[in-house]
Order: sequence, then C-alpha cells, then structure tokens
Amino acid sequence: MLADGRVATRLPAQDLQRARAFYSVKLGLEPVDERPGGLLYRCSGADFALYESTGASPGTFTQMAFEVDDIDATVAELKRRGVEFYSDSIVEVEGNYPSKNSHGERANWFWDSERNLIGVGQALR
Repeated sequence: MLADGRVATRLPAQDLQRARAFYSVKLGLEPVDERPGGLLYRCSGADFALYESTGASPGTFTQMAFEVDDIDATVAELKRRGVEFYSDSIVEVEGNYPSKNSHGERANWFWDSERNLIGVGQALR
C-alpha cells in the first residue's frame, strides 16, 4: 500500500514568512503552491512543504536532505549566500545508503531559519 505512495517531507515553521525568505534568498527556492499556513516546494520531482506551527524543531537530527552532484560547489555557493553550516568542512560518511550503488557519501548540514536540520550529500562511487 505505502510502497506506491510518494514521500513528501513536512517541515515546521514558527514564522512562515521568515522561512519563505530564507528558502528564497539563501537556497534560491520558490514555492510552487501556497495556501494559508503552508508553502509547497518541488525539487526534481520531489515535494516538501513548510507549514506554520507553534512547535519548534529540536534541530538535532537530519529532517530533510538534498542529494547533489557537486557538494563542493553547492556548499561554497550556499556559504556565499550566507548559509551557516554545522561544520566548516565536508565529512565523509562511509557505508551510508549502500543501496544507491555507492560506498558512502560526502555530506554537510545546515539549519534553516526555523532550526530544521537540512543535509546536503554527494554519493561516493
């Protein structure tokens, strides 16, 4: 039943307009749809949404991740735009996601304006 469903990430935002500005200015993303209390984004066919919430993310674990082809260029551009990363350097994570025909990934993480922890990764082949 769920195997045929699409996965869509939902991220809480205490201040939806602040989050919208962060995703636009810092990440270069614009919503494809919006309604009261929520913004829908689409990246390479996958959806994620920001929704207005009084709850706060703990920011202690990865809540969403972007898979990229060139992590060095991606992290450099995001830093240029003012995104603050968890670590100053990209780390190598051995054995991560072996089903993707890789033996690990290079990765780094950043917090969005709402303290959601977002990963950026590139598969090691």
